[in-house]
Order: sequence, then structure tokens, then C-alpha cells
Amino acid sequence: MPQSFHNLYTHDFVRVAVGVPRCRVADPLYNAQQTVALAEQVAAKGAVLAAFPELGLSAYTCDDLFHQRALLDSVQVALGKIVEASIRIPVAMIVGMPLRVDHRLFNCAVVVYGGRILGVVPKIYLPNYNEFYEVRQFSSADDAVSTEIELLGQRVPFGADLLFQAANLPLLRFHAEICEDVWVPIPPSSYAALAGATVLVNLSASNIVVGKSDYRHQLVGQQSGRCMAAYLYSSAGRGESTTDLSWDGQALIYENGEMLAEAERFQDDSHVIFADVDLERLSRDRMRTNTWGDSVRRHAQQVEAFRVVKFAVELPVQDVLPLQRTVARYPYVPANPAVRDKRCMEVYNIQVMALVQRLSASGMKKVVIGISGGLDSTHALLVCAKAMDRLELPRTNILAYTMPGFATSTRTLEQARRLMDFVGCTAHEIDIRPSCIQMLQDIGHPYSEGKEEYDVTFENVQAGERTSKLFRLANHHNGIVIGTGDLSELALGWCTYGVGDHMSHYNVNASVPKTLISHLVRWVAESRQFGEADSQVLLDVVNTEISPELVPGKANDTAPAQSTQSVIGPYELQDFNLYYTLRFGFTPAKVAFLALHAWKDRSAGAWPDDAHVVRNQYTLKDIKQNLAIFLRRFFQSQFKRTCVPNAPKVGSGGSLSPRGDWRAPSDAESVVWLENLKSVPDA
Repeated sequence: MPQSFHNLYTHDFVRVAVGVPRCRVADPLYNAQQTVALAEQVAAKGAVLAAFPELGLSAYTCDDLFHQRALLDSVQVALGKIVEASIRIPVAMIVGMPLRVDHRLFNCAVVVYGGRILGVVPKIYLPNYNEFYEVRQFSSADDAVSTEIELLGQRVPFGADLLFQAANLPLLRFHAEICEDVWVPIPPSSYAALAGATVLVNLSASNIVVGKSDYRHQLVGQQSGRCMAAYLYSSAGRGESTTDLSWDGQALIYENGEMLAEAERFQDDSHVIFADVDLERLSRDRMRTNTWGDSVRRHAQQVEAFRVVKFAVELPVQDVLPLQRTVARYPYVPANPAVRDKRCMEVYNIQVMALVQRLSASGMKKVVIGISGGLDSTHALLVCAKAMDRLELPRTNILAYTMPGFATSTRTLEQARRLMDFVGCTAHEIDIRPSCIQMLQDIGHPYSEGKEEYDVTFENVQAGERTSKLFRLANHHNGIVIGTGDLSELALGWCTYGVGDHMSHYNVNASVPKTLISHLVRWVAESRQFGEADSQVLLDVVNTEISPELVPGKANDTAPAQSTQSVIGPYELQDFNLYYTLRFGFTPAKVAFLALHAWKDRSAGAWPDDAHVVRNQYTLKDIKQNLAIFLRRFFQSQFKRTCVPNAPKVGSGGSLSPRGDWRAPSDAESVVWLENLKSVPDA
């Protein structure tokens, strides 16, 4: 394995390719030449695995020419050219060809690497309907007698039960199936995946008709998702016979249901696509999904029947081999505006319906909520308003309180007032300074004697006083306290434990990260969820500095004096760190590698359609420093998460509820993660 931090193979990625050579019908040497040329391109890009079309060395449309010995002999000569070229091209090539075995003719995928034929996989399911007549020429793999064959002077494994394992890249195990094999109810690759194959390859020819391209996407995407695998799909292109059919040369690469690459269709020339597959991500998903193991057990007979062919693959060892896949800067927030709007709509409604159910089940008709004029409480207030609408209750049943303290700025106070007016709730204002001064006097804090000591006690007295009042108000008015803290704050332990903002009767925001909340509030404003009323106040909130507003500033009080992100790091980085730590359990080194790729300078920017988004850039040193902050705070703040209130889970990125996605000990150390982080260079 490469050791350089900047090499994708160091982090359990593998670069793969799907090639579509221009072909000539019944001209194997020409087809081999085109295949080798593409394989050279594949190697030059640092990929180690390449799939080519079904029967690509002969062309798929040979029909009864497949029974001509001259053609079959020529195909074997062409295969010899591929094998010879593989000595100098460090790419595992999977090529398609007709092959005579045991007095039968098979449609085969041949795996070649390093001058060796690693194995031959015959097609199982032969279509013989509509335009297909393969049974006329070929036999099914089920009819094969031999399990080994002599081919070009080599003794070679033969059968549909072969898996190919890269000995020095343990997570790379691949399986080949051919065209129709994936169109059947239970594809052979399903069993191969259960037997450990992380990369599934389909050598297809597949003529094109209207609508078929979309169906291929569905088929390949679903198979990769069900199998928690990468799926490489090829199809024949220019050069196949058009006697009765046409060909589009579509090539696809999917990873666990997500498309990584697609070829432009209907090209004149040979073409190839690449993708960097995250093998660890696939392995992690299988490991944590217990029903995967259940499936392996239930299909043990099929799983145990596979034979594994091991080989050592030559990996690109250069120091710098960056990823060529998109890593979203904001994994919780889709970059595409249309998709993002749909996500916001769904998250918002999940929160609203959860609160509707909680109020219905509890018999409560009123909610009590603290409004700071900041992001989280604004969104929670919007959720409360829509819940009241769904319940056909007046919004005046929302008892909203803004509680200015020692550091409340005029900006956030005015925003709180405008928000409550905008929503139409019952608005109240309580100055907490007198009661906080009394508390500070009671405990003998230096501030009560006129000293400017703004320690954690000073801060938490204010947070605690606000929450205490909200709970007593809820008792007094027969309502429930709605929490406003978000997923990012829970992850970083950025909440006052117990009687502070840590506690509520129900928290609608607890599994929504800060980066998503900002877009939710903007979406509510821009989509006019509250009619044609002036939504400018919502946009003002989005553009306000994120702050706890607990420590007074030295200058004026027109804006928040404290900056949360100056203490705990930029939320956009910390949400990124949270996603890959929580969702996949990646090492800090891999998280840093992904972050570097996501945040490197890109001319198009991360949000090409959003002029309002600031396009920050972070160096590896910045990423490392902020990741260290995240690791310490995340792993040492579990005691706060162990007793959080009920809250709805909104996304597959996970939640931190001890009753849901994250069950962790409150006494854990962060030492192993911080030690791993030391392997990350500063540049």
C-alpha cells in the first residue's frame, strides 16, 4: 500500500474504469488493439481495474459467425495480444469473448493481469426473447463441466463462481457477470457481494431503444445499493452491426446507489470513464448493517460455493494522487438548488409532523419557546408555527419569550421582536439580568462585586436562568418547552448541561446540523412558507454572526460580541467532520484527506448557483487544527448526549440520541483519534 497521505490508495480508495472501444464486427485484432489503447489510458490515470464490453474482442453482433472456427481462433490470438500487453500495463482488464470449452461455446468475461489469465467467467442467463437469440449460439455457465481449462498455455479457473481478490488491497474483491445476468430477479452478483465482492462488474453489449438508458440507471443503481457495492457497467458502442439494432456505448459506475460516473452516449470514438471507489465506505456500511450478515448466513450455500483467485496488484505509489470524485463540502446540504429545496421541504415537514404528534399524544395545546434572534430558535419557532397550523390551533398558542441578558445585542433583540411579530405568536420579553445578578450574589461570584469576570459560571448562570424560566412558564401555562439546540452543538458539547439550553420537553432541531438549519431558514423565507409576508427578518437572521451572547463586548452592542466559531471552529468544517466520523467511522486521517479534497480551491466553487454563499478555503493545517478541536469535544462530551430530550431523526447522516444512532460511553477518551490525527501532515 502507498504510504503518502496525499495518495488516494492510502485511504482505501481504488480508481476503476469502464472502457467502450470502437469495434469492428469479426475483426478481433482490431478490437484488441482498441482495448489495449484504452487500457493504456486507464493505467496513465492511476486506475488498476478496467471493464470492457460483452464479447468485445469479437463484437456482440456476429450472430452465426460465432460458429466459424476462423473467428474463434482469431479471438484467441487477440486475447494473446491483451495478455502480452498486460505485462507492461498494470491494470486488471476484464474483456469479453466467445470461448470453446467442453464442446460448447460460452459467452465469457476473461480477467487478465500481469501476463496472466486470472480466470474465465461464463455468462449464466442467456436471453432468447425479442431481439435476442443467444441460446442459438451459446451455452449457459450452468451447463459447464470443467472448472479449469487450458487457455493460451495457462491453466485457468473457469466458472461463474469466481471472485478476484487483490492480495495487497484487502478490500478490493471483484466479481464479473455478463449483461442479462443483472436483469434477472436474483443476479449472480447478489451472491458474490455476500461472498465479499465489493466491486461488481457487468460486461454488457445492450442495444439501445427509447427509455432503456434510464432503466439501466435504475437497474445498476439499485443493484449497487442493495449489494452495498460499486457496480461497473459497460455496453457496446460504435462499430457493432446495425442490421436491426443500434448502440449507444453507455458506461456507468455506481457506488452504493450513487452514480459516480457516466459516459456520454453515442460517441464515434473509443472512450473511457473513471471513478474513485471508497472501498472502506462500502465495507463500513456492510459491517454496521446487521441484516447483511443475516443474509450471508441465510445464503451460506451459495456464498461458500465461490472460489477466490488472489493476485497482487501494482498500485500507483506516487506521493500525490488526488481524488477525482466529488466530495461535497456540505454533506448534509445538497449543492444542487432544486435538490436542496426538496431536502429542506422534507426535513421541515419531518420536524413539523413530529411536533404535531408529540402535542397530540400529550394533549398539550401550547408550547413555550425562548427566542434569541439567532438561527436555531428562529427555525424552531417556524416549526412550531407550522405545527399549530396543522393542528388548526391559533399561533397565539405559541408562547414565545425573548430574554435579554448582559451581552444581548440590539441586532438580535430587534430580530427576536420582529420574528415573533412575523409569526404571529404570543410575544413576551423578560429581562433576566436582575435574577442573574441575584444568583451571582447568592453564590459569591466576583461579578456581583463589580469585577469584570466573565467565566463559565457567569455564562451558565444566564443560560440556566433562561431555561429555568421557560420550564416554570410551561408549568404555569400548561404547555411544553421546545428545545432549539441543533446537532452540531450536541456533537461539540456546545450547550449548558442540565438546567441550561441542553434541556427541554421536546427538541425539534436535535438532529439537524447548523449548516442545514441556515438553509432551512433561507428556504422558508424564499419559498414564502408563511405567505407573502415580509420574510426579510429571516434572511437577516441567516446573516447574523452565530453567538451565545453571554459575554459583553468592549465596544458597542449593536452586534454580537462573541463568536461561537472562533472557539469551536467553523461549523462548515465541523459538520463535515461530524458526518464522516458519525456516519462512517472513518479515521481522522481519512476525514482530513476528504476535507482537503472538498475544500481545495475549485474554479467553479462549491455552490456555483448560490451567490450568497461565502466560498471559504482551508489549508490542510486549518483542517487538522479544527479536526483536533472536534475530536476532543466530540468524544469527551458524551455525558451531555446520554440524557438529551426526545427529538425526531431527520437524515441518514445520523442523530446523536442515546436511544437511536449513537450509543457511546460517557467516560470514553479521545486519545486514539488524536493519535491517528498526528499522521496527517501540515501541508
